[in-house]
Amino acid sequence: MKLLNPGHLIDGFEVQTCLHAGGMAHIYKVVYAPSLDGSRRAAEFPMAMKIPRMTAGDGAENIVSFEIELQILSELKGTHVPRFVAAGDLSRLPYLVIEYVEGQTLQHWLDHRETVTVPEMAALGAAMARAAHSLHQQNVCHLDLKPANVLIRPDGSAVMLDFGLSCHAHYPDLLAEELRKAVGSPVWISPEQVVGVRGDPRSDIFAIGVMLYELATGELPFGEPATTGGMRQRLWMDPPPPRKHRPDLPEWLQEVILRCLEPVAASRYPSASHLAFDLTHPDQVKVTERGRKTEGTGFWTHFKRWVRASGMAYRPSPVPVEQIEQVPIIMVAVPHHDVSDATLYSLREAVARSLGIRPGARLACVTVISSGLTSSTESEKSETQVHRWHLSRLQQWAQPLDLGGHQTSFHVLESGDVADALLRYAEGNQVNMVIMGAATHGLQMQRVLATVPIKVAMQAPCTVILVKQGLPFERLAEVTV
Repeated sequence: MKLLNPGHLIDGFEVQTCLHAGGMAHIYKVVYAPSLDGSRRAAEFPMAMKIPRMTAGDGAENIVSFEIELQILSELKGTHVPRFVAAGDLSRLPYLVIEYVEGQTLQHWLDHRETVTVPEMAALGAAMARAAHSLHQQNVCHLDLKPANVLIRPDGSAVMLDFGLSCHAHYPDLLAEELRKAVGSPVWISPEQVVGVRGDPRSDIFAIGVMLYELATGELPFGEPATTGGMRQRLWMDPPPPRKHRPDLPEWLQEVILRCLEPVAASRYPSASHLAFDLTHPDQVKVTERGRKTEGTGFWTHFKRWVRASGMAYRPSPVPVEQIEQVPIIMVAVPHHDVSDATLYSLREAVARSLGIRPGARLACVTVISSGLTSSTESEKSETQVHRWHLSRLQQWAQPLDLGGHQTSFHVLESGDVADALLRYAEGNQVNMVIMGAATHGLQMQRVLATVPIKVAMQAPCTVILVKQGLPFERLAEVTV
């Protein structure tokens, strides 16, 4: 289809300028067309019209991709996707009108920045992970994440674009039905997609890992394969460690990147929220040999993986929401002042029960201390000592827990509003469950401060479990007599 000129009218929309003319589609900035009396309807937000290429020489996947994007975009909600406005008739003129989002694609960062700093990489990766998690919570896997499809807003948040290859767990997978081959962009496609498995949210985590690798090193972890055989190599091969290309890269960041790029999906982050957590809290990342190595994986390891991959049976993935719920981020709010041993014991028992039925869940132990706890005349060393004391206390509280298989982190927050600090932490870290005492501030002040757990329970964006203190220790002997 030839380019449209400014002023062209389509179904009540007026074309202004062409934003992009590519091999798959033309994208125009549009406004509502004027009515007969010359007045023009005001739009709530800037709009763009996407018109796919559907000429005689284009494949059937273009038509299928248009149908998929229309189906999925009209269902998705939230700030991490452009808002849907309207769509054209496939038999006459197919188009999508969506929100035009201001910002720069990740490709712009790669094209115009020689070096991306570690804090910038962590912020970009966390933004992508949060956006991917938002899709997965709505049972959608993007499956074509790449720098051109990730838009970074001026505030640093990410918006995902182009859902033509995506999969919604509640709708038929039109691409899987139409095509019997690997569907995705060769540079970023995950190993399971190569063998035809679609709908696993960890495929998007793999693609984020590829983008982080390129941001960190300027290189592509698996090159640019042009054949199916070339793409299949990622079923058993690791890329060279990023620190081999860039020795100054911190070990924790290499640990994160290489975990995203694990050939077997089960060895990657279990959800995008877990990935965002590590990128936001680098001091809590547990560095293994994966993060320390500077040389690639040896031949025999790759050979054994190749043998295993050749006989592996790939099964359909669980529904994304169900998969996320199986490996939640659990936050426990541990009081630090005027609290009984019985309350601390009851909290620990509640956490143990929650972790026991959720293998792979992540635990974040949080305590809130008052802002200004150290006076202005005290040294910075004293403030550090206060935080270290509270961290040590959290770690001692958690010692009796069986934390094998559970990533655990400890956080001391400083705020004059305990409830607000806990709510902001839960929202900012995509926490799935909060466990806290029914009265968080001790025996003498329960009546006055009972609003803290109530406020958290009412406003938290997730499940909240309020734990009531069990039988006081001093009465246990009476019961056993």
